[in-house]
Amino acid sequence: MTYLDFKDKLFDLACFNIYQVHAWQPDFDRNNLTHWIKKGYIIRLRQGLFAFSEYKNKPDYSIYFANRIYRPSYISLHTALSFYGLIPESVVQITSVTSLKTASFNNDFGEYSYKNIKENLMFGYDLKAMADHRTIQFATPEKALLDLLYLYPFYNNEQEMEELRLDEDYMQEDLNKDLLIEYCAKYKCKTLDHRVKLLLNVYNL
Repeated sequence: MTYLDFKDKLFDLACFNIYQVHAWQPDFDRNNLTHWIKKGYIIRLRQGLFAFSEYKNKPDYSIYFANRIYRPSYISLHTALSFYGLIPESVVQITSVTSLKTASFNNDFGEYSYKNIKENLMFGYDLKAMADHRTIQFATPEKALLDLLYLYPFYNNEQEMEELRLDEDYMQEDLNKDLLIEYCAKYKCKTLDHRVKLLLNVYNL
């Protein structure tokens, strides 16, 4: 088998696992993948999961792959807050939450961080459209904020809330306070209730 044959068959998947390869070619030699990775044709996203290197030049795919590297998961925390313009910092890691154990992965598409939350808290995300008719599971601004306050316990006083430097125009005009409170109730966590009250007080909501 040539690489061009392989690419012609699987390229539209963007990323693929070894089981998909064997479903197509049961006698596929895995040494081909090792060779093609060394050649730079293919990138290993994690053990058993691969992507074609051409996708490095396509917009949004580093975030798209985050949903697939570790499943179930959705983009949240700092990456989501930066995307919405809620925090001023550009984010190096691509941050997600998952009902699986906390994990991280590094590959040529970026650094991926996954924080564990309870399975019943895996809600509050949308399917955002991207190029090539694909979608990305992405937290709403309200859920991304709650995930942050829930998972990072040092946000427990007004000074720490202020140091988040959340965009005040967004907080006043675009944040859905009712949805924030509705989502917060689903956590059933008194310490999170307290942090949300601090947040609303600091940003005069």
